[in-house]
Amino acid sequence: MLEIKNLTVQVGCREILRDLSLNIERGEVHVLFGPNGCGKTTLLMTLLGFPNYKVTRGSVRLKGVEITTLPTNERVRLGLGMSFQHPPEIRGVKLGEMVNIALGRKEGEIDSEVVGLARRLNISVAFLNRDVNLGFSGGEVKRSEILQLLAQSPDFIMFDEPDSGVDIENIELIGEVMRELLDRNKMPSRREKAGLIITHSGSIMRHLNADRAHVMLDGRIACSGMPDEITRNVMANGFERCVELCKTGRENKEGLE
Repeated sequence: MLEIKNLTVQVGCREILRDLSLNIERGEVHVLFGPNGCGKTTLLMTLLGFPNYKVTRGSVRLKGVEITTLPTNERVRLGLGMSFQHPPEIRGVKLGEMVNIALGRKEGEIDSEVVGLARRLNISVAFLNRDVNLGFSGGEVKRSEILQLLAQSPDFIMFDEPDSGVDIENIELIGEVMRELLDRNKMPSRREKAGLIITHSGSIMRHLNADRAHVMLDGRIACSGMPDEITRNVMANGFERCVELCKTGRENKEGLE
């Protein structure tokens, strides 16, 4: 589904990502941990094709198609979707209108399909008539983002810190809908979608299972492993110590072999 090879990315005068490689197969969900400023969001913005994120080396393929130089709109048409950590406020555009756009409709009234999608996230019709993200709480922003993804139904979905600024009740609800978006409720052999979840705290992982976990440090993936083990190590020991334990475990295994 997604193949990243030796990706190096520069923002302004700074090199943020350095020779990063990652493969995510169809039906897989990967989670990426890392401290603030290590390059997690830069990776997602690069995958979306934001022009300020300059690829100086490496390549990205989505569903077998080379997308490294494609504009954002073509990547989205190919099946790429994202829930932003800090999406912008859009004055003059109602959330219901934005959902219509995500459904492929240019204009028109909010119909029963939009209302049905909104109800799954406890979003009222009155809320659909509010300007996108204007005055929204942290939980409301996240539910708004997930609602737009439900309407878009992308094949590869990226979530940037879906658990930040969200209370316990909303995290559980968001996790449930994320499972649906990512085909997590299906048998592995029937899953068609794939995704990448970026998290700093790991709290969303109590409500969502993944196939593989990674820790990013200084613009590189420094450690990879089983999600439960990586999550426990990160929560108990921090990012750098988790990487040390991961490397030690690898060395011990190689010694035994």
